[in-house]
Amino acid sequence: MRSLRPLTSLLIATALLLTGHGLHLTLLPLRAAQIGLSDTLIGLTASAYYLGFMTGCFFIPKLIAQVGHIRIFAALLAIFTSALLALDLSEHIITWIILRFTIGAMMCGAYTVIESWLTDQTPSDARGKVLAIYTFLTLTAITAGQFLFNLTPAESSQPFMLAGIFIALAMVPVSLTKSLAPAPVPSTKLSFTLLYKRSHTAFAGGLLSGIVMGSFWSLAAVFGLRATGTTDFVPLFISANVIGGALAQYPVGLISDRVDRRFVLAGLAIITAGACLLMTLSSHTRWLLGVGVLLGASSNAIYAVSLAKAADNSQPEEFVTIASSVLLLNSLAAATAPLVIGQLMSLFGSHWLFLGIAICSVVAAGYIIVQPPGKTAVPVDEQSPFVAAGYDTAPASFDNDPRSPDGSEADLEPLPERPSYAEFEAEFDYEEVFAEEEE
Repeated sequence: MRSLRPLTSLLIATALLLTGHGLHLTLLPLRAAQIGLSDTLIGLTASAYYLGFMTGCFFIPKLIAQVGHIRIFAALLAIFTSALLALDLSEHIITWIILRFTIGAMMCGAYTVIESWLTDQTPSDARGKVLAIYTFLTLTAITAGQFLFNLTPAESSQPFMLAGIFIALAMVPVSLTKSLAPAPVPSTKLSFTLLYKRSHTAFAGGLLSGIVMGSFWSLAAVFGLRATGTTDFVPLFISANVIGGALAQYPVGLISDRVDRRFVLAGLAIITAGACLLMTLSSHTRWLLGVGVLLGASSNAIYAVSLAKAADNSQPEEFVTIASSVLLLNSLAAATAPLVIGQLMSLFGSHWLFLGIAICSVVAAGYIIVQPPGKTAVPVDEQSPFVAAGYDTAPASFDNDPRSPDGSEADLEPLPERPSYAEFEAEFDYEEVFAEEEE
């Protein structure tokens, strides 16, 4: 556990941030429905969030290199909090799109700071352990955020204020840390062509993960509200999905280390389709929660298995580029899917959220199954080890992945450390300054 001591303040900040983030992810679709936005427009605002997230992957590393991790983290969360609170002041769709895009970019930046800092402070032999703890902390904090929702009236400004409090508090541990500034973050590199060339299966899995998770996080709260008629049920419904995903990560990973991952991904897609069809059969709360756990168990694992499949088919020096491509392909699908699914919900009813996901899952499963082994096939005993991963991360996380090459940031120099105030005060000659003023 010694490897975690330098990361204590960062992990506390992460827990606070993701608690507020988890609350805001559920709050915004519900508030959008309450102010009368159609499902199509709710999907559009969600797409803006994911587009903002993708945009942040490219410009945030440059800002970090200019001003450092601590300053940029405080600035990102200040803008995040301001944009979140501003959403409560407006019902105009253009304002919502702009603010949700802004929140997406700021959240990507916050992930980038956290994950690059973890990489910098983690010894190479502790990468897997720290990444597992970080993934567990992420899921726990997002789940905790769901249970905060019912502490305040859903129609009031209080949920926005509560989420804003947690996000603002996340600045404190990082601002007061004694840790040295990490190295700059490498620019994000991606190549969808290289990813597709290395593994058609991983490409399809990345797309499917984005479609499923982007649609779920964008519109599941609206489905839960309309299925039961109460906002109190929605946080439980979202939590069931997250908990199912957390419980299934390692069992699915264990299976994928012993079975051809093409079949594992196809199986997960089929289970996801089946769970989505079951979701439309009943509006009873216990049924929805039970099926929600099953859906979370299958759908949340698709991204991590796709990443593992991509790692199987890539050279060590290609891993970061290919893994970043999986992540950004996932984000691109997450930005596109709510537009289509939201339109289907507006035209044919809220149950089309899960019917649409089921159709996409069946198509993806069929595509993966018919793929010939070809020259990219990897024997089971040569597959890379499965590593638990969440789809809502930044490319900086891949430098801390045990499958990435050691010294991937060797060409980056640490940011110059500015002197502390105490050092500045010790070297400052007040008598000389006062003497000059008297003259």
